[in-house]
Parts: sequence; C-alpha cells; structure tokens
Amino acid sequence: MFAYYADHFVLPLPNGHRFPMAKYARLRERLATEMPGVELREALPASRGELALVHAPAYIEAVTSGTLSPAAQREIGFPWSPAMAERAHRSVGATLQACRSALAGGGVAANLAGGTHHAYADKGSGFCVFNDFAVAARLMQAEHARSHRMRGPLRVAIIDLDVHQGNGTASIFAKDESVFTLSMHGAKNFPFRKEPSDLDVELADGCGDLEYMEALERALGELERRFEPGLVLYLAGADPHEGDRLGRLKLSFDGLEARDRRVMDWAWTRRLPMAFAMGGGYGHDMEATVQVQMNTYRTALDYAGRWALRASNANGVSAVTHWHNAAA
Repeated sequence: MFAYYADHFVLPLPNGHRFPMAKYARLRERLATEMPGVELREALPASRGELALVHAPAYIEAVTSGTLSPAAQREIGFPWSPAMAERAHRSVGATLQACRSALAGGGVAANLAGGTHHAYADKGSGFCVFNDFAVAARLMQAEHARSHRMRGPLRVAIIDLDVHQGNGTASIFAKDESVFTLSMHGAKNFPFRKEPSDLDVELADGCGDLEYMEALERALGELERRFEPGLVLYLAGADPHEGDRLGRLKLSFDGLEARDRRVMDWAWTRRLPMAFAMGGGYGHDMEATVQVQMNTYRTALDYAGRWALRASNANGVSAVTHWHNAAA
C-alpha cells in the first residue's frame, strides 16, 4: 500500500503553538519501522493549475508568494513561511497521488497528513491552507473524463470522520451533485458556524464507542440510499479519541479501529477505491494520537491486501481501474 508524506517540510511555529507538527514525522518513523507493507513515498507538490480547480487564483498566489494578509494568516493559524507554502502544496499533492494509486488498482492508498477540510475556495482556516480532498475530487473527475469520454462523471463520496465539521469542503461542493459530503462531528465543536453538508451527523459531547458506531451505521446507510460513488475519500481523524485535547468525544482505541474497519469494509464490499488522510489529532500524549493513526494504517493494510489478492486471482491479469458509477 502506497502512502505519501511531506513531513520533512516543517513549519517554523512559535513556542507554545498548539499544532502538533511533530506527529507527522513520528507517524512516518513508526510506519517505516513497524509496517513494511506500507510503501512510503515523498509527495510531489500540487501545481497551481491543479489547485485552481477549486481555489481562487488570487488566494493561490498569496499563499505561494507570501503575500497573505496578517488576518488571513491568523485565520489559518500558521504564520507564512516558504516551508508553509511548500508543505501546503505537497499536502494536496499527497492526496492526489494516493487517489491515483487507489484508482490504478491498488484499491487503498494514503496521505500521512491531509484532510484539510476547513479550507474554503478563497481562504484557509483552522490549520488548513488548501483543501486537499476538494482538489483531489475535482482532478480525479477531470482525469476520468479524459479517459472515459463516453461515460458519466466520476462520482465521489467524501466521508469525513474528523471531530470537527468539514465546513470548507461542504461549502465548495454545496451545489455539486457529483460529490457527496458526509460529515460526522461534535455538535458544539469548531467550526462554530457550520456549512451544510449533504449529510451532517452531529454528536453530543462525551459520545462513546457504541453510540458513535450506531450513528456511523445510520450515516453509511443514508449515503448508500442517496448516492453511488466511484471513489471514496476518507478523512480518518484521530481527534474523536478520548485523550484528545480538542475533541470532546470519548472514543477508545478499539472504537476508532472499529470505525476505520467499518468504513473500509463499506468501500471494499462495493469494490470502491479509497484514498484516506489523517486529519486532526491533538492528544495530550502525542504518542496516543500516533497510535490511533497506526491502527488506521494496520486496518488499511488488511484491505489493501484484499485488493492485491483480488488482482492476482483475476486469471493472472494485472489490476485495472474499476469504475462504479451510477451515471455510466
């Protein structure tokens, strides 16, 4: 299973900044040591043209050239630096590469960071500069259209299970029927002004494993009734964990692993390629956040193995892309 990283572009954050930048390098270090089945690759940067499928050209220019206003930097939560701009481009690029890997037959692929769902078309917010899932959905649709001219548009389901609502993603796709946005999040958590997704599931503070999984089951059932995707983008946030400083929910390690397995099984059962990203995670103990993410990768490796076995059993023929598209 391919996983793409850009953690070596480290943002120079001031002392006391609450964003846990070190978690990305720690995750890559543990994956390299403990999961040889994950093939780590450096992410390439998304181009300006790719970003412009979603983002306003003036905003892309401001991020790239360092002309973001102080107010825009405060809303993002990061001071501008060349490393901040480079990392933002590569964080999107990692999800683009993961999507291509999944669609090319791998079935499952990952971005070690990503999940930057608070970024709008014309601004960043909440530690999110560019919206990697939004750019990936639009670019995969464009690439699909070029290679499948007689078929309908690629339909993309975004399953956002970060504890914070995916407001930027919901805004970007508000009028786009080819992308379904599902967000399960804390009702009283950031952002305090939420955007309407295609399906929002609001959770009460203190929500635990059982009620979370019941809500997820209902949400996946509703998604299936309303939409038939050809690609799934899964934001596997670590911040619903009971040890998270910002999460306000009470999921255990086992509960989060069950969440990941249910989503991945839902996609596998329907033979839907999936790219996933890690999203938030602000544990009092950074190692706990990384462990949540390690468990996500361990689960994903199981499903990547199923895709590989399926390909090898197909009469010795190499895997090819299988599009599941209601409009085809």
